Amino acid sequence: MKRKTRVAALLCITALFFIQGCKKFVEVEAPKTSVNSINIYNNDATAIGAITSLYASLGSEYLTGTTEFSSLSCIVGLSADELTLFPGAENSDLYNFYQNSLTSSSNVSYLSATYNKLYLVNESVEGLTKPSDLTPQVKKQLLGEAKFMRAFYYFYLVNIYGEIPLILSTDYSLNTMKGKSSQNEIYNQIIVDLKEAKELLSDLYVKGDGFTPYPNGVAERIRPTKWAAISLLARAYLYMKNYTSAEAESTLVLSNTSLYKLETLDKVYLKNNMEAILQLQPVTLGNNTQDANIFLLPSSGPSPSYPVYLSEELINKFSSNDERKNMWIRNVTIDDNTYFYPFKYKVPATNITNNIVTEYPTVMRLAEQFLIRAEARAQLNNLFGAISDVDEIRRRAGLELINDIDPLIEKAALVNEITKQRQLELFTEWGHRWFDLKRRKLVDEVMSIVTPKKGNTSGWKSYQEYFPIPISILNRAPNLTPTDGY
Repeated sequence: MKRKTRVAALLCITALFFIQGCKKFVEVEAPKTSVNSINIYNNDATAIGAITSLYASLGSEYLTGTTEFSSLSCIVGLSADELTLFPGAENSDLYNFYQNSLTSSSNVSYLSATYNKLYLVNESVEGLTKPSDLTPQVKKQLLGEAKFMRAFYYFYLVNIYGEIPLILSTDYSLNTMKGKSSQNEIYNQIIVDLKEAKELLSDLYVKGDGFTPYPNGVAERIRPTKWAAISLLARAYLYMKNYTSAEAESTLVLSNTSLYKLETLDKVYLKNNMEAILQLQPVTLGNNTQDANIFLLPSSGPSPSYPVYLSEELINKFSSNDERKNMWIRNVTIDDNTYFYPFKYKVPATNITNNIVTEYPTVMRLAEQFLIRAEARAQLNNLFGAISDVDEIRRRAGLELINDIDPLIEKAALVNEITKQRQLELFTEWGHRWFDLKRRKLVDEVMSIVTPKKGNTSGWKSYQEYFPIPISILNRAPNLTPTDGY
């Protein structure tokens, strides 16, 4: 097969730039000695830069693209019941996601870009486990970050695509011949990586040198810590229905009150606020977040440049006294049509003054941990504890407490209330709603109603809960089979 070398300029948050060679998992090539294997993981600065480039890439993604998972806030928001696509959007890819009409020939996929990132992660794990001249603290932290990022990537892949290849090495010939792994196998690897990351990562947020903690109160929350690994571990256990472990892990994070607390609604998306467990530092000069640049509708309303707005299904779920609707949603009326849009991130590029950044894209935050523990406790029949947790979210939203209005609520009703609060709290954040519909087995019920409203005359098909692996990838991987149903 023809040799293809993909050379990407890796942006580094620490202002360190270097060139990294990556290989797609579907390519077969003889191993080649590279500057990476010789030097990168034998030097603190270049090793830090290699891992940092992953966060920089996440922070630079355009919200309507499919190369980085940070765009899930838009892409799977369209696939679910969160967002409406402007009829004049002039983007066929967005229409396919929105109308749940993807096919294997729809050559739009997160897969190639993500497996390129996984190549870098696996190379990092291999490089960081060999003898080197790295500072021991740096080596430990970076290995923890690499394990965290591998679990992070696979968590989203398995939830978007279902069964996919589990690639854990940089052996091109072996990787090319990989077939699909079961979801259980992938989740088991996620758990293994996160448990290791939990032990390797720093308790505190560290500076760009990889080991120096920030002073209290001024931490940049842009690198994974032990608490990020625990938070993702709690989420993975919840998805696996291991409710005992999900409760235990989320409790560890919620108990760290010196580092984390629920913020007031107006502060949740500010950079380095105390609710943030992990954020991304914007890497484009003059920008805060891509969310604000796409989601905030101008006074002229939606257009091809601003192609999405909130769905009626979501808006109608909010009660009139829910402060999240007042604080996190705005609207614009054009020709008697009112369009509601997300207002979580409030500063688009056009409003930046002197390149001052006030908001960071938030990857993980404490409110989710309350909702994880609430659901886990409810499933474990600890209804009192579950009510206490979900009431923390309701209290901040200005809603009446369940403990006051229905303290004897039954388990099924309480789990449904927690799911609703997840919908209202986490809307347009990293695909939570789409994933919740699937893991709670609600996707057929909801999407059979919503999909025809989007203009799909064929209606919803159950297999569409997973996106298809494109033919372009299947053709280059002989043992990889199509996504079921496509």
